[in-house]
Order: sequence, then structure tokens, then C-alpha cells
Amino acid sequence: MVQEGSFEEEKELKGKDGITVIVPFLNEEEALPIFCKTMDDYVRTLNFPVELVFIDDGSCDGSVEIVRGYEFQNVASAKLLVLSRNFGFHSAVRAGIKNASYDICTWFGADLQEPLEILPLAYEKISSGNVEVVYFSKKTIKISKMERLFSRIYSHLMKKYAISTYSSEGTATVVFGKKIRDLLNENVEANSQVVLQIMNMGFKYANISLDYNARSAGSSKWTFSKKIKAFIDSFVAFSFVPIRMVSIIGMVIFLVGIVIGMMTIINKIVNPDVQAGYSTIACILSLGFGMTNISLGIIAEYLWRTLEASRKRPVYVISDIEELRLPSSESERK
Repeated sequence: MVQEGSFEEEKELKGKDGITVIVPFLNEEEALPIFCKTMDDYVRTLNFPVELVFIDDGSCDGSVEIVRGYEFQNVASAKLLVLSRNFGFHSAVRAGIKNASYDICTWFGADLQEPLEILPLAYEKISSGNVEVVYFSKKTIKISKMERLFSRIYSHLMKKYAISTYSSEGTATVVFGKKIRDLLNENVEANSQVVLQIMNMGFKYANISLDYNARSAGSSKWTFSKKIKAFIDSFVAFSFVPIRMVSIIGMVIFLVGIVIGMMTIINKIVNPDVQAGYSTIACILSLGFGMTNISLGIIAEYLWRTLEASRKRPVYVISDIEELRLPSSESERK
């Protein structure tokens, strides 16, 4: 079993000019055949080489066999990393970055929602040396009004309280160069989003807005529980605001309690016959105990992540690394 590793022998491609596209997947047997053909055909139109690194994040359908059986004609290199179990999207991406052969890296979903013109656009900007990272946002988003609202709220909170460079339009795809790739490999964070870690580095960047595609096949694995975890990870890992919020709310409730207490004493002095307000007491107790439990929950999130970091457990475990089939000679390429 290989933990957080790459091939023992460095490939000739390592560090050369090109882009590595990381493709994490989980039960995508419907989308992967379309992705492989579409990407392989598109690579022929580019004037730089492309490597594909597929990451199986614990699939239990035929996804792995589909990737193994496809014979790519135009990519410079293609490999498959099989994780020992489901570690999550960002852990899978980190495994791909660790095993990337080229300095410029990005990741695409197997559902082909990302427009392929991202590759030449980002390659040109990063190769020019003016920027180290390019952020792509969705010009058109085919989601419900409620999802759009939550997306805007999330982007606003991230920009204001966590990472000032976060785009108000949101970031859908990131393409980055060697400096960032090396830093990500040196600083592998658990329970953290790769995009936010890159933004927090502060390198020069460019923002580009594009029209994204509808999902090519299959169903989204981006469940509500994963969205909640991503929301919590975003703020706990990159902001002290939740802890500060606990202190502020605690002080506000304390002051409210003092005011209510003073009003109760004054009312008793002015009206000696008034009965004790059990409803007031119940209200204060509910507020107090409620905020105490919320505060303990927020603090526990930080403590848990501190414990996870101190354990230094691997963020991912690779059970197998395979070179995928390519034509053996130039004459066999289409």
C-alpha cells in the first residue's frame, strides 16, 4: 500500500512544459466514457501536452474498469490512482497534485461541466509569468434561486471574514503553477479546501468568467451534507470569526440579562405585589443554555481539527497506481 506517494522513479515528463488535469471520481460510470473521449479529442487541438491523472475515490460501480479500458490517443500521459477508500473530493485532489508530472495543474469533474477552453486560457496566462494562478467563475449558473442565494451568501461571508481575495462571483475552477503545486505538497491540510488554501497564499492571480456546461451524464455527488461540511471547513480552517462571534454573543446575552434583571428589580420595587415572571426566567435560561451549547459546538470544531492535525494521519492512502494505455508509437496515434 502506498501512502501519499508517487512513482519511485521520476518520469521524464516531470517539470516539463504542459498541464496536468486531475480527475477525481466517485461512481461516474455513465460520465467517464464521454469525458475520456471528449478530453482526448480536444487535446489534439492544443499546442502543449496534457497529462490526465484519474483518482478513484472509493467507487463501487464500474468506473475504474472504464478508465482502465480506455486507450487514449492524444494525451502525453495518463494514470490511475486508486484510493483505499472514500477520502473525499479535496483529499483526492491532493493525491493527484502529489502525482502530477507537469508544473501547471488543475482539476476537472468527470461530468464535463468545466469548459475545456480553460486549459489554453490558463496555460497562456501562467506561462507568461505574470500570474501564478487563474481563477475561473461561472458566468451562467443553472441552479435554483435558493441555491443561488446561499452561494452568494457564502461568497460574501468568505470574502469579508476569511479570505479577502475570494471572488464575489464564486470560484468554480483553479489552475495554478509550480510554486503553488510545491507548497500544496509540502503543506497537506486535513479538513481543508484546496481552493481556499491556494487563495490564502496570496500569489498574483487572474479572474476569468466563462459559461459552464450542464452535467454530461449521471447524477451529482455534491450532497447537502457535503455542502454543510464544506461550509464549516471553510470558516473553521481559514477564519477566527466563529470564535470571535461566540465571545460577542456571550457579551450581548450577558448585557441583556443584566438589563432584564434590573428591570425586574425596579418593577418589584415600584409594584411590590407583582408576581415573579416565570416566563422571563424561562426565556433567559433558554437563551443562555442555547448559546452555551452553540458556543461549545464551535469550540469543539476547532479542538477536533487541532486533534486531527496533531495525529498526522495521512489525508489519503493510495492502494494502487497504474499507467493507462497509450499508443506505443507515434504512428499508432490517430
